[in-house]
Amino acid sequence: MYSFKPKPVTSSGLGNLSGSSVSRAVGSFRAPSIHGGSGGRGASVSTVRLLSSGVGGSLGGGYGSGLYSSFDGGFGGSDGLLSGNEKSTMQNLNDRLASYLDRVRALEEANSDLEIKIRDWQQKQGPGPAHDYSHYFKTIEDLRDKIFAATIDNSKIVLQIDNARLAADDFKTKYETEQALRMSVEADINGLRRVLDELTLARTDLEMQIESLKEELAYLKKNHEEEMNAQGEQIRGQVSVEVDSAPGIDLTKTLADMRDQYEVISEKNRKDAETWFNTKIEDLNQEVAINTEQLQTSKTEITDLRRTLQGLEIELQSQLSMKTALEGTLADTENRYGAQLAQIQILISNIEAQLTDLRADMERQNSDYKMLMDIKTRLEQEIATYRQLLEVSNLNDRQYVEGRGTTSKVIKEVTGHKCLNNTILLVFYKIYRYINTHSWFFSCRHHGRRTES
Repeated sequence: MYSFKPKPVTSSGLGNLSGSSVSRAVGSFRAPSIHGGSGGRGASVSTVRLLSSGVGGSLGGGYGSGLYSSFDGGFGGSDGLLSGNEKSTMQNLNDRLASYLDRVRALEEANSDLEIKIRDWQQKQGPGPAHDYSHYFKTIEDLRDKIFAATIDNSKIVLQIDNARLAADDFKTKYETEQALRMSVEADINGLRRVLDELTLARTDLEMQIESLKEELAYLKKNHEEEMNAQGEQIRGQVSVEVDSAPGIDLTKTLADMRDQYEVISEKNRKDAETWFNTKIEDLNQEVAINTEQLQTSKTEITDLRRTLQGLEIELQSQLSMKTALEGTLADTENRYGAQLAQIQILISNIEAQLTDLRADMERQNSDYKMLMDIKTRLEQEIATYRQLLEVSNLNDRQYVEGRGTTSKVIKEVTGHKCLNNTILLVFYKIYRYINTHSWFFSCRHHGRRTES
């Protein structure tokens, strides 16, 4: 904190002159002044120290500049160096300078408080490296690329699922067709089985008929032999009586002829029956072989279709499981990225709120900057007024010296008065330079903050 204790200017004479000091925090400047007694013969040189305080900028809304200065001086009014109006004007200007310095000191104190608050706020909540979101941009871009890639992958998976569904529908249609064909083949097989059973029964009947015919043939042969034997014995037992008459019928020959005819007929019938039976057996065997081959082919096709159906069902279940897993993964990814986007949106909202606060602070700082520029303008006007008064004072000093003569005392008084006026001018010049310098600094800082915003 700076302390400022202004001392009023007295009119007791040039002998009570003392140095004036204005403190600055950047550097020091010493201006010479004359301290001399009212009746003394010597003069001592003192210095005026001009120091400037630091400049503090705050988000709380104020530019502060402090000027710590003290000014002590006196004018001798008994010798008539200044007229009454000029003395009152100088006194008024000194009072206004003191009020300005009081105001500067108050601004200095407020600025120091704001600097402390700004440091605390910057350490706790102020923008820093933690609020630099530039490194999040790459992450956001990567997340967007991943979301885009996941969307493309999801579209591909949906397309694959649709293709798998269409393929499954095609296989289902083929399965239904093959199942209908299988049912028709099974119906044909059942019909052929009935035909095979009928043919087997017919074959059995024919075999039984053949056996019965064979037995009958054997029985006929046996009877024929018995009859032949009986006839032969009967013929051998008869007496041979020759009668000279017409020759009779040869019964043996007739019987032999009849036997030969019956044997030929029976052999022919046997061969015809055997040929018909063999033909029927071959036809049945061919039909059975063909039907058996068709049955084996149908069984093989049915087995292949069952395997294909099982493979398709397994593939369909795997595709459905993959679809469910991908849908769950997609939902989790959407939820996770949605939460991350919500956090990023909250961060963006916080940054926008901070930006709004910064803009409001900049507006307040701009108003303070304008106020300082007004103070600078008024100080320039007062410095010009001081300069005019000093020029008039110097002119009166020259007239006074020419009218009264040159004495060592008058020279000392005039020299002290000039040094005092030069000191006052130097003080106000330093004040002007200080305000001008800090106004330029505030302008640069204000422009820089506008650029950052």
